[in-house]
Amino acid sequence: MDGSAGRPQGQMNVLGSPLTSCSHDPVTGYFRDGCCNTGPSDRGLHTVCAIMTDAFLEYSKAAGNDLSTPHPEFGFPGLKAGDQWCLCAARWEQARADGKAPKVRLAATNQVTLAVCQLDDLKAHAIDLN
Repeated sequence: MDGSAGRPQGQMNVLGSPLTSCSHDPVTGYFRDGCCNTGPSDRGLHTVCAIMTDAFLEYSKAAGNDLSTPHPEFGFPGLKAGDQWCLCAARWEQARADGKAPKVRLAATNQVTLAVCQLDDLKAHAIDLN
């Protein structure tokens, strides 16, 4: 552990390489460090670097997780289509099963996501595969 709110160092992505940044505008990540890092306190596994779409944001809101509405009291700007965000792995998997999954950046998606989501499913939604 690196002593920074329980966040382990050297986290890897789903492809087995060092985890890259997801977004600094808006600043994302459970630790608000721009990366989909995780640690023991991240019970929601905010580990999928997802690219928001209007369809997904509407789906998420209908499922009880409104990501569009700003909450300045929590430092949350509200998301819009095109924003990249470290999404909970279970929410991404739920959206995938319902045909509403957003695209993902595999290089910025934490390997612990594979405990919840299948790599082939993530690859099918990837924007960063050659």
